[in-house]
Amino acid sequence: MDTKNLLLELGTEELPPKSLRTLAQSLHDSFVKSLKDLGLGFSSAKWYATPRRLALVIKDLDTKQKDAELEIRGPALKAAFDKDGNPTKAATGWAKANGISVSEAQTLKTPKGEWLYIKTLRKGRDTAALVPELFTNALKALPIPRLMHWGAKKEQFIRPVHTLCMLFGDEIIPGTILGIKSDRVINGHRFLGQKQISIKNADTYVQQLRDEGSVIADYDERKQSIISQVKAIADSVNGVADLDDALVEEVTSIVEAPHIFKATFEERFLQVPSEALVYTMKGDQKYFPIYSKDGKLLSTFAFASNINPSDPSSLISGNERVIRPRLSDAEFFFKTDRKHSLESFFPRLEHIVYQKDIGTLAYRTSIVEKLSAFIAGLTGADETKAVRAAHLSKCDLATTMVTEFTDTQGIIGMHYAELDGEDKDVAEAIFQSYQPRFAGDAVPTKPVQMAVSIAEKIITLVGIMGIGMLPRGDKDPFGLRRAAIGLIRVVLENRLELNIPEVVEKACALMADKFKKGSPAQAVVEFIFTRLKSYYQDQGIDAPIYLSVLSVKPVSLLDFDLRVKAVQAFKTDAAAADLAAAYKRISNILSKAGVSPEAVSDDLLKEPAEKSLVKALNAIEPKIKDFYDHGDYVKAMTSLSELRGDVDSFFDSVMVNDLDEAVRNNRLGILNRLKKLFGQTADISVLY
Repeated sequence: MDTKNLLLELGTEELPPKSLRTLAQSLHDSFVKSLKDLGLGFSSAKWYATPRRLALVIKDLDTKQKDAELEIRGPALKAAFDKDGNPTKAATGWAKANGISVSEAQTLKTPKGEWLYIKTLRKGRDTAALVPELFTNALKALPIPRLMHWGAKKEQFIRPVHTLCMLFGDEIIPGTILGIKSDRVINGHRFLGQKQISIKNADTYVQQLRDEGSVIADYDERKQSIISQVKAIADSVNGVADLDDALVEEVTSIVEAPHIFKATFEERFLQVPSEALVYTMKGDQKYFPIYSKDGKLLSTFAFASNINPSDPSSLISGNERVIRPRLSDAEFFFKTDRKHSLESFFPRLEHIVYQKDIGTLAYRTSIVEKLSAFIAGLTGADETKAVRAAHLSKCDLATTMVTEFTDTQGIIGMHYAELDGEDKDVAEAIFQSYQPRFAGDAVPTKPVQMAVSIAEKIITLVGIMGIGMLPRGDKDPFGLRRAAIGLIRVVLENRLELNIPEVVEKACALMADKFKKGSPAQAVVEFIFTRLKSYYQDQGIDAPIYLSVLSVKPVSLLDFDLRVKAVQAFKTDAAAADLAAAYKRISNILSKAGVSPEAVSDDLLKEPAEKSLVKALNAIEPKIKDFYDHGDYVKAMTSLSELRGDVDSFFDSVMVNDLDEAVRNNRLGILNRLKKLFGQTADISVLY
């Protein structure tokens, strides 16, 4: 079959930079799916995106659909004809829609009845005739939260549309989309190169844009160019660039031909906590900060431009002028705050409402102080330092700096505490109480810092769930899911032994007067342990393993984790499936019997298989108990495989429900011992 290369490009005003990659990928996925649904073959598909265009290039696309024989089923015979044998409206309507009379239809016999049907040949349509509708539908399917219209046009899109190019081979595909007619003329760079370019075909698209229009159409090529240029500037000052991926992506989506330049600011600004400077450089100006090899912010930064003047001095000085007022603001806020100690801001927390049903930040802080002391006592942390850190942990929310640069909360508190001469652990705990702030973020690793971080998260969960504000769908305004996952990570990554229900109960006791419908303790504990499912899924651990451990209700996250790892290892054992089946069978027998005898008498053992099983149990139980006493669930679980042969022989040759009640109860006692032994770590019956 003949093939041609297809080019589709929609030229627009500047698209939202934070959405550009998503829009381009969605356009690609939707259009490619449509091609596949229509049976149109192609060798490759690639999206291109710049601030002012979304484009697709489809290589070796079939020029026509293949002819296809279709079997079209109509209504059932009993619905196709009335009692007199005349066609019903259902039959005549179906026949008319398919261009035949009812008499021309055939009958399809199936086990479920008889139906009218026809065989017909569907002639394949020309691809060029299909493309405009497919492209239109793909554009309509883009994830655009709010559409706009422009001028007198009724058509709506995320931004005003100026050009449309649909080329199949060397020929234009005629059509109008979003009020724009297809043409081979598209826009080049806004400031560089030719303002308009006549594209020959899909093969020349990227190169023509580069050579004639000064536009790099390939998104990832622009991104790599930005990274390499910024790194080169950092290298020139023996520094390390902050190449935060979100910032790089945004800059890639702002420029069509990236040119990176080096600029500086006055070194006096480096007296301000660097996070505030970086906040405004990255967030407001999209500049790339540069650090020294030991992690200190330098007064040199890199910025991207969409133009490349032969003499960039005015461009550089212009950007230096732009950043100076923002840095001066940060300097002013810092100096204003430093007229007072960090603790002096605490009274202001009395006037900042955390949540109307809970109270002020000052009240919440007092609860976190008490819980931090309690957790410190359980974990061996310094209680005095933990309380001090908790007391100061939210003071920076009342500072001018954090009011202006909200993302620096915690960080500014840490710096101000250090400047006040607070203990190092106390200062670090102020910031680390927020950690982990996002997936992949570090967790606190020192005792005081861990105690305050855990207290913060549990008070968030207890307080918000206590007033009935549970997450709904994707809405979680107080970050309860994040708090639970953060708690899990702090505990598990530090291998911290902590009784979660005990800590939650303590938190509930501290906030009891705030709850609307009794204590939320059980709900909070269940919420935390439920979050473990997604935590383990991220580690590639199957849900059945998590569920098998959840069923035995451990109270410690660390104990839960040890059990999960043991079950994971056990599941690779060749005997695991048989033992899990045996455990399920044992549970069913005991459930039906309605009794679970504890004692097993050697005098009532009749069959060799039951004697052998009891002997094996007597030998292995002390060994497994010792493993459990030392928390070695892996060895305890893998030891169960030693019982496989005796368990199989028991079920093959022993009748549990013996007519003699004493013998029957004795055998039920054997099964009860097995069940307890098998189920100590997890309910292995749910693994298969």
